[in-house]
Amino acid sequence: MSFVSEIQFRPYEPADSDAILTLGERALVDAGIDPDDIPGRDDLLDIKRSYDAVGGGFIVGIVEHPPGSLPPALETSDGWLVAMGGYLPNEHGYEDERTVPGAVELHRMRVAPSCQGHGYGVALLRELEARIAAAGYPLILATTSEKQQRALAFYPAQGYQTVESSERFGYKLVHFEKPTDELAHTD
Repeated sequence: MSFVSEIQFRPYEPADSDAILTLGERALVDAGIDPDDIPGRDDLLDIKRSYDAVGGGFIVGIVEHPPGSLPPALETSDGWLVAMGGYLPNEHGYEDERTVPGAVELHRMRVAPSCQGHGYGVALLRELEARIAAAGYPLILATTSEKQQRALAFYPAQGYQTVESSERFGYKLVHFEKPTDELAHTD
Protein backbone atom coordinates (compact mmCIF):
# COMPACT_ATOMS: atom_id res chain seq x y z
CA MET A 1 0.00 0.00 0.00
CA SER A 2 1.32 3.45 -0.91
CA PHE A 3 0.90 5.72 2.06
CA VAL A 4 2.43 8.75 0.37
CA SER A 5 -0.52 9.05 -2.04
CA GLU A 6 -2.69 9.90 0.96
CA ILE A 7 -0.67 12.90 2.13
CA GLN A 8 -2.25 16.31 1.78
CA PHE A 9 -0.16 19.45 1.98
CA ARG A 10 -1.57 22.70 3.23
CA PRO A 11 -0.26 25.93 4.71
CA TYR A 12 0.43 26.04 8.42
CA GLU A 13 -2.50 26.99 10.65
CA PRO A 14 -2.09 28.37 14.19
CA ALA A 15 -3.85 25.28 15.60
CA ASP A 16 -0.89 23.22 14.28
CA SER A 17 1.63 24.90 16.62
CA ASP A 18 1.93 22.20 19.28
CA ALA A 19 2.14 19.41 16.69
CA ILE A 20 4.84 21.30 14.77
CA LEU A 21 6.94 21.82 17.89
CA THR A 22 6.55 18.14 18.80
CA LEU A 23 7.51 16.92 15.33
CA GLY A 24 10.48 19.26 15.18
CA GLU A 25 11.83 18.00 18.49
CA ARG A 26 11.19 14.29 17.84
CA ALA A 27 12.85 14.39 14.43
CA LEU A 28 15.97 16.02 15.87
CA VAL A 29 16.19 13.53 18.74
CA ASP A 30 15.77 10.66 16.26
CA ALA A 31 18.70 12.07 14.25
CA GLY A 32 20.89 12.11 17.38
CA ILE A 33 20.71 15.87 17.91
CA ASP A 34 19.82 17.53 21.18
CA PRO A 35 17.07 20.07 20.33
CA ASP A 36 18.45 22.38 23.02
CA ASP A 37 21.69 22.61 21.01
CA ILE A 38 19.87 24.17 18.05
CA PRO A 39 19.71 27.96 18.41
CA GLY A 40 17.20 30.15 16.70
CA ARG A 41 14.11 27.96 16.81
CA ASP A 42 11.90 30.97 17.50
CA ASP A 43 10.65 30.85 13.91
CA LEU A 44 8.46 27.89 14.91
CA LEU A 45 6.80 29.99 17.62
CA ASP A 46 5.48 32.53 15.11
CA ILE A 47 5.40 30.91 11.69
CA LYS A 48 3.17 33.51 10.05
CA ARG A 49 5.61 36.31 10.93
CA SER A 50 8.75 34.27 10.38
CA TYR A 51 7.82 32.78 6.99
CA ASP A 52 4.71 34.22 5.35
CA ALA A 53 5.36 37.88 6.20
CA VAL A 54 8.79 37.84 4.50
CA GLY A 55 7.86 36.09 1.25
CA GLY A 56 8.48 32.52 2.37
CA GLY A 57 6.11 29.74 3.22
CA PHE A 58 5.58 26.90 5.65
CA ILE A 59 3.53 23.80 4.93
CA VAL A 60 2.41 20.71 6.78
CA GLY A 61 1.78 17.22 5.44
CA ILE A 62 -1.29 15.58 6.90
CA VAL A 63 -2.52 12.00 6.56
CA GLU A 64 -5.63 10.32 7.87
CA HIS A 65 -3.96 6.95 8.52
CA PRO A 66 -0.21 7.13 9.24
CA PRO A 67 1.94 4.08 8.47
CA GLY A 68 3.54 4.11 11.92
CA SER A 69 2.61 4.78 15.49
CA LEU A 70 2.47 8.49 16.27
CA PRO A 71 2.19 10.30 19.59
CA PRO A 72 -1.18 11.96 20.25
CA ALA A 73 0.57 15.36 20.12
CA LEU A 74 0.88 14.97 16.31
CA GLU A 75 -2.86 14.76 15.77
CA THR A 76 -4.33 17.87 14.14
CA SER A 77 -7.89 18.94 13.42
CA ASP A 78 -7.73 17.28 9.99
CA GLY A 79 -5.48 14.25 10.53
CA TRP A 80 -1.95 13.41 11.61
CA LEU A 81 1.08 15.62 11.05
CA VAL A 82 3.71 13.44 9.37
CA ALA A 83 5.81 16.07 7.56
CA MET A 84 6.57 19.76 7.68
CA GLY A 85 8.89 22.25 6.08
CA GLY A 86 9.33 25.81 5.04
CA TYR A 87 11.39 28.15 2.96
CA LEU A 88 12.72 31.64 3.45
CA PRO A 89 14.19 34.14 1.03
CA ASN A 90 17.90 33.88 1.80
CA GLU A 91 18.17 37.47 2.98
CA HIS A 92 15.64 36.68 5.76
CA GLY A 93 17.49 33.63 7.07
CA TYR A 94 19.86 33.58 9.99
CA GLU A 95 22.52 36.28 10.02
CA ASP A 96 25.39 33.82 10.17
CA GLU A 97 24.15 31.64 7.29
CA ARG A 98 25.67 31.86 3.88
CA THR A 99 24.21 34.58 1.71
CA VAL A 100 23.24 33.95 -1.89
CA PRO A 101 21.27 36.90 -3.30
CA GLY A 102 17.92 35.91 -4.81
CA ALA A 103 18.02 32.37 -3.41
CA VAL A 104 15.58 30.71 -1.06
CA GLU A 105 16.60 28.36 1.76
CA LEU A 106 14.71 25.28 2.95
CA HIS A 107 14.06 25.27 6.69
CA ARG A 108 12.66 22.81 9.23
CA MET A 109 12.31 19.88 6.82
CA ARG A 110 11.03 17.12 9.10
CA VAL A 111 9.25 13.77 8.76
CA ALA A 112 7.92 11.90 11.79
CA PRO A 113 10.52 9.23 12.62
CA SER A 114 8.04 6.35 12.50
CA CYS A 115 6.89 7.54 9.06
CA GLN A 116 10.30 7.86 7.41
CA GLY A 117 11.05 5.65 4.44
CA HIS A 118 7.52 5.91 3.02
CA GLY A 119 8.18 8.75 0.55
CA TYR A 120 6.84 11.60 2.66
CA GLY A 121 10.15 13.47 2.59
CA VAL A 122 10.32 13.34 -1.21
CA ALA A 123 6.67 14.41 -1.48
CA LEU A 124 7.31 17.30 0.93
CA LEU A 125 10.38 18.42 -0.98
CA ARG A 126 8.54 18.28 -4.32
CA GLU A 127 5.68 20.35 -2.91
CA LEU A 128 8.08 22.96 -1.53
CA GLU A 129 10.07 23.03 -4.78
CA ALA A 130 6.88 23.62 -6.78
CA ARG A 131 5.87 26.49 -4.53
CA ILE A 132 9.39 27.97 -4.65
CA ALA A 133 9.54 27.78 -8.46
CA ALA A 134 6.07 29.34 -8.73
CA ALA A 135 7.28 32.21 -6.53
CA GLY A 136 10.09 32.86 -9.01
CA TYR A 137 13.17 31.98 -6.99
CA PRO A 138 16.08 30.81 -9.19
CA LEU A 139 18.03 28.79 -6.61
CA ILE A 140 17.16 26.58 -3.63
CA LEU A 141 19.60 26.19 -0.74
CA ALA A 142 19.58 23.47 1.90
CA THR A 143 21.83 22.92 4.90
CA THR A 144 22.08 19.95 7.23
CA SER A 145 24.33 18.70 9.98
CA GLU A 146 26.78 15.88 9.33
CA LYS A 147 24.96 14.07 12.16
CA GLN A 148 21.82 13.86 10.04
CA GLN A 149 22.92 10.94 7.90
CA ARG A 150 19.52 10.48 6.22
CA ALA A 151 19.49 14.11 5.12
CA LEU A 152 23.06 13.86 3.82
CA ALA A 153 21.94 11.07 1.49
CA PHE A 154 18.52 12.58 0.77
CA TYR A 155 19.49 15.88 -0.83
CA PRO A 156 21.97 14.49 -3.39
CA ALA A 157 19.46 11.76 -4.29
CA GLN A 158 17.01 14.57 -5.11
CA GLY A 159 19.42 16.39 -7.42
CA TYR A 160 21.00 18.79 -4.93
CA GLN A 161 24.72 19.45 -5.30
CA THR A 162 27.04 19.71 -2.31
CA VAL A 163 28.66 23.13 -2.54
CA GLU A 164 30.53 23.66 0.72
CA SER A 165 30.72 22.86 4.40
CA SER A 166 31.02 24.99 7.51
CA GLU A 167 30.80 24.81 11.28
CA ARG A 168 28.17 26.44 13.47
CA PHE A 169 27.63 26.00 17.21
CA GLY A 170 29.87 22.94 17.25
CA TYR A 171 28.06 21.21 14.37
CA LYS A 172 29.67 20.45 11.04
CA LEU A 173 27.24 21.55 8.36
CA VAL A 174 26.93 20.54 4.72
CA HIS A 175 25.42 23.01 2.23
CA PHE A 176 23.50 22.02 -0.88
CA GLU A 177 22.05 23.91 -3.87
CA LYS A 178 19.66 23.22 -6.71
CA PRO A 179 18.66 25.68 -9.46
CA THR A 180 14.91 25.76 -9.96
CA ASP A 181 15.38 25.38 -13.72
CA GLU A 182 16.53 21.82 -12.94
CA LEU A 183 13.33 20.89 -11.07
CA ALA A 184 11.59 19.44 -14.13
CA HIS A 185 14.52 17.04 -14.60
CA THR A 186 14.14 15.24 -11.25
CA ASP A 187 11.82 12.35 -10.49
